[in-house]
Amino acid sequence: MFLAGDIGGTKTNLAVYAYHNDRLEAQRTASYPSKDHATLVEIVRLFLGPDSAIRHACFGVAGPVKDGRVQVTNLPWVVDAAALQAELHFQHVSLLNDLEANAYGISTLLPSELISINPEADLMQVGNRALIAAGTGLGEAGLMWDGVAHRPFSSEGGHSSFAPNDPVGDELLLFLRKELKGHVSWERVLSGMGMRNLYRFFRQRSGQPEPAWLTEQLAKGDLAAVVTNAGLANYDPVCVDAVDCFTRNYGAEAGNLGLKMLALGGIYIGGGIAPKMMAKMQSAIFLDAFNHKGRMSPLLRSTPVHVIMNDKTALQGAAWFAAHLA
Repeated sequence: MFLAGDIGGTKTNLAVYAYHNDRLEAQRTASYPSKDHATLVEIVRLFLGPDSAIRHACFGVAGPVKDGRVQVTNLPWVVDAAALQAELHFQHVSLLNDLEANAYGISTLLPSELISINPEADLMQVGNRALIAAGTGLGEAGLMWDGVAHRPFSSEGGHSSFAPNDPVGDELLLFLRKELKGHVSWERVLSGMGMRNLYRFFRQRSGQPEPAWLTEQLAKGDLAAVVTNAGLANYDPVCVDAVDCFTRNYGAEAGNLGLKMLALGGIYIGGGIAPKMMAKMQSAIFLDAFNHKGRMSPLLRSTPVHVIMNDKTALQGAAWFAAHLA
């Protein structure tokens, strides 16, 4: 059996997997608020208990992995593979970037766990793949096609410079550049944090006061979730503008990634946000922004785009990696 982890700034998901009928199957899973715990070791011990027989583990961690160590993005943790192995008495511990783990997990998905959203795509194309996932932050990864199999690799593309492609986007960039006093990344406009930034921008731009009912909901819940729900339900025009802009940003950056990776084998959209706004992801707002690449537009119109509906893909990828090393 293998321990798999998906470590993010908001939550830490853990699972024990075992092989059954040539497939990895989860035996036990749990989720913990990351900020409620001082270290990953503390959470693993809580999850496994004192008498665990687990000896192989792989963790997908939000952040760049260098020499077996990673400073977790949006969380004050440093995760070290060698230290984890020693403290937990494991035979082997691997660390992957969380999107790299997600990329490994793509090969474990069933067809029913993917929704294709580009109707003009050539689904028979073979080649590199790319993965983009908006959640607490924005993650990106690639899967190089070597002629036999796809080989995942990580990136920190979510922190590359935001590049708007319309007048409203230009205003947004200036708004955020002034606030941040410098660099504005794609993560600032395409993530949970990004939805909050978009709402503030469009609220200020509208000149309209916030409705009392919305103020009440924002005081009780997560701003990004409240704004998304209000926008999808068409309850407030500012929330609609924020959600539509978020959708355009998703399409634009997914298209950028597709070109950078030459992802003829498909763009995969992970993370927790896309499945909750499928009506927008399947709309012309997303696809127009995705395809709007000048002379390269025909290339993108033929590129498959899939939304991953299984929220355990990163865990499955980490388990797959641990199992194959073992």
